[in-house]
Parts: sequence; C-alpha cells; structure tokens
Amino acid sequence: MKALRNLVDKVKPTFSKGGKLGFLHSTFDAFETFLFVPNTTTQKGAHIRDCNDMKRTMITVVIALIPALLFGCYNTGLQVGLESWTAFFYGLVRILPMIAVSYIVGLGIEFTVAQWRGHEVNEGFLVSGLLIPLVMPVSTPLWMVALGTAFAVIFGKEIFGGTGMNVFNPAVLARAFVFFAYTPQMSGETVWYSTWKMFGATDAQTGATALEQLATTGGMQWSALDAFLGFIPGSFGETSTLAILIGAAILLYTGVASWKTMVSVFVGGLAMAYLFNLCGVGAMGSQGVEPYMHLLVGGFAFGAVFMATDPVTSAQTSTGKYIVGFLTGAIAIMIREINPAYPEGMMLSILFMNALAPLVDYFVVEANIRRRKNRVKTVK
Repeated sequence: MKALRNLVDKVKPTFSKGGKLGFLHSTFDAFETFLFVPNTTTQKGAHIRDCNDMKRTMITVVIALIPALLFGCYNTGLQVGLESWTAFFYGLVRILPMIAVSYIVGLGIEFTVAQWRGHEVNEGFLVSGLLIPLVMPVSTPLWMVALGTAFAVIFGKEIFGGTGMNVFNPAVLARAFVFFAYTPQMSGETVWYSTWKMFGATDAQTGATALEQLATTGGMQWSALDAFLGFIPGSFGETSTLAILIGAAILLYTGVASWKTMVSVFVGGLAMAYLFNLCGVGAMGSQGVEPYMHLLVGGFAFGAVFMATDPVTSAQTSTGKYIVGFLTGAIAIMIREINPAYPEGMMLSILFMNALAPLVDYFVVEANIRRRKNRVKTVK
C-alpha cells in the first residue's frame, strides 16, 4: 500500500488545480479517496473524528448485498434446470453485464457532472449501481438497465444536487421508470428468469411468479420454506429472504442502517396483512393467504432492508423513522391487496414515503418544540 500511496502522491500535482491535467481534479480526487481515507479536516462547524467516510459506509452496504447477489446467481441457474456450480456460474454470467452497464452509465454521468460543476464525485452510486441490477428481472435487456440508470441518476439525483440532496431512492426510481415505461418486459404472466441457452440450460418456463400466483389463486406451487430460502422465480436479488436477513444483520451490526425503520416496515406490513385477512377482503385477504407470506415473496423484504432504510431519503428523527417505516410496510400491502393487477406494492410505497418523510420529520420536530414550550410554561 505504501508503494501505491507514493505513486498517487507523485502524480497528484499533475491533477491538482494549476497542473497540466487540473481540469480532471474531481476525477482524480474520487480515485484517491476511494483508495485511501482522506487526510483533510473540516475548517468550520462540527468536527467528528471517524475513519468511516461516505465511501466506507457505502462499501459496507455493498458487502451486505453480497449474500443476496450470490444466492441470486445460484437461483437464476436453478430456475432453468441447472444444478450446483453450473447453476451459479450461469447466473453470474447473466448478472455481471447488468452490473457493468449500471456502473458504467451511472458513474459516467456522475463523473461528467462532477467535472462540469467542479465538485467532488458523489459516493452514493457505489450502492445504487449494485441495487439497480438486483431489483431487475434477469431477462431485462441491457439497454433498459442503461436507460433506467441514466434516468435515476439525472432526474433522481443530479437535478437535486447529487448525493445527500436527492428526494427519492435512485434504485427504486430506476425500477419504477423501467416498469412503467416497459411494463410487458417487467411483469405479467412470464417468469422472471433467463432464457439463455448455455451450460445446458433448458427453455425457461412460463407462468406467474409466486406473488402473482398468491394474488390470483390464493396459493402457489412453492412452499413457504422455498419462499424463505429463495427457490422461487423473481427479480435477481429479491427472492431469498434468508440472504436478505443476513445482509440486514451486517447493516445493523455496523450501525449503517436504522433498526427502527427496518423493524417498523415489517411490523406495518404484517399488521396490514392481518387486517385484510381478518376482514376477508382484498386480492389476497379474501383468499385466506397467510399474512406472513407477504413478507417472504416479492420485493418486500429487500425493500425493507436496503431501500426503506436509505439514510438520505428516509426520516431523520427517531419518531419519524417509526412512522415512515410502519407506513411504508402498511401501504405496500394495501397496494397489493387493493390492486390485483399490480401485486407488488413495495416500490410505489417507498417512493411515496420518500416524498412524505420530510413532512413527517417536520411534524415530529414541531411536536417536540410544543412539548418543550409547555414544560417551560409549567415550570414558570
């Protein structure tokens, strides 16, 4: 590492302001701070001594996504009739181009905007670049991945000022854009996995996903255990609740994600599912689908762990995290139950609560101010 540090220090003057390639200062700074912890200090305001800058935090989230990514590789091959390592490598070959396109397009836009503005490169896309492919069907054409990524970065982040200023979660926004622009390729009665003929894969079967089967028939061909472990068709990283919970444990142990938001999403979803089930109404409630099944199928668990807990677009106050989390889970199940044509409600629920989170925080803060004023009056 010392040799790499010396090399970086040697070429740094060339990319500094006033140097030959000074116009690439933002790009060089992005690579330097990716490799090494920044040695700069704040000049005003609060001073926090911590080695975990934004890039290290983002890397922690990427590590938490690895279990879902690895299982997604295996499950993709499994769904087309492959087994063992052959199934894993089949899925790996399918997802790597999607990840590459996502990062190339997203980081390309990020670097271009940073150079144009003369600002530092935002770190947030380290996570978004991996999240976007994981929430897409593995059969999604690469040009759709590129288009959705570009839309999310430009209109979901940069137009608001970049990482930390965005209102909506970029990965969810990319998924929503592709879904509404190219609905036939993203949902319906076609199973969401690959049709590539390699490694001896069979033709992909057709039929409804587990969530769609529950919405239309009240049952599915897979057991609850299969759904929990992830041996069902679906978007690449969303099928295994077990792998997602492993990622959740990493996020909670490192303190990157808020357990208040995460737990509240599951509680809100389960409560709303029980309500529909007890009343016997809704697309699934009227068919007696067990409420806990909502948490095992579709993108509910993935959204609760990796999307709803986004520290930028979620609530900032402690009470607000409980409220936003609970409403995110409850609204997701409400959309599933009320609109059988659109059984997956997590995406819209997260986007809706992203927009409302600042308002929730405002009322929480105002309520706290009123309580303090009342205490002052009581003392006087």
